[in-house]
Amino acid sequence: MAQRTHLGDADCAIAQALDVVGDWWTLLIVRDAARGLHRFEEIQRELGVSRKVLAERLRLLVEAGVLTREPYQERPVRHEYRLTPRGRGLLPVLVALQDWGDTWVLGDGEMTATTDEASREAARVNALKGTRLPAMLLPDRFGELRDPVDGTLPFTVLYCFPGAYARADAYPPGWAGIPGAKGCTLESCTYRDQLAEFTAAGAAVHGVSTQRPDEQREFAEAERLRFPLLSDAGLTLTTALRLPTFRAGQIRIKRLTLVVDRERTVREVFYPVTDIEASVGAALAAVRAAA
Repeated sequence: MAQRTHLGDADCAIAQALDVVGDWWTLLIVRDAARGLHRFEEIQRELGVSRKVLAERLRLLVEAGVLTREPYQERPVRHEYRLTPRGRGLLPVLVALQDWGDTWVLGDGEMTATTDEASREAARVNALKGTRLPAMLLPDRFGELRDPVDGTLPFTVLYCFPGAYARADAYPPGWAGIPGAKGCTLESCTYRDQLAEFTAAGAAVHGVSTQRPDEQREFAEAERLRFPLLSDAGLTLTTALRLPTFRAGQIRIKRLTLVVDRERTVREVFYPVTDIEASVGAALAAVRAAA
């Protein structure tokens, strides 16, 4: 059994949090649970950790209320490990760590809403092609929970954007100076104007940002959008796919586009997006080619 050294500072929330998740395997297990890996064998295969170490870390996370242990098979009895509300509360921590790593370890320390095509961040995102989007529900602009993958059409185009507002004064200070941040209104309106072509090709269009639903609703009404905007304020999608982020007033998704089929498989990835109108055309061409 692993020996745990308890941190004595009872009044420091950082110390007490590290007492639960300070082990690096622990946060990687939480990361993989958020990505849709719930079974012991799946997590072990992904991490390459020994069965003994993994079993101990899973036990500690269950005891701490971060994971719940649920049976999925009776003979023999086997269990899945799923994040509890306490565990999902760690998603911003994971995204902040990834953002720090992308900015300061893989990057040059500059805040940006995009990346270079040759960057390791771009390689990670483009490697999503062929992976499956885990089951999840995100609130739309009316607060109703929706699957980001449309179940009625063969394909869904998920375009992720940093943020779009109905009023110019709602943008964070310095927004226009952040590389890649500008253009969210243009992107949404371009999808709006070509929505009939996407529908004819067999694709639904969903926009995703980390904004609140009420902010998205105000923007959608101002621009007369006829497709759903989904809020990933809880970072469920961002963490599940390890999407690239930056912080400007809040955690924001960098601009990227995914084409996902009805079976939830990512068929195409566009990242980085440097020409917004061209990226919409490329997404439409990808849908037509897949169909």
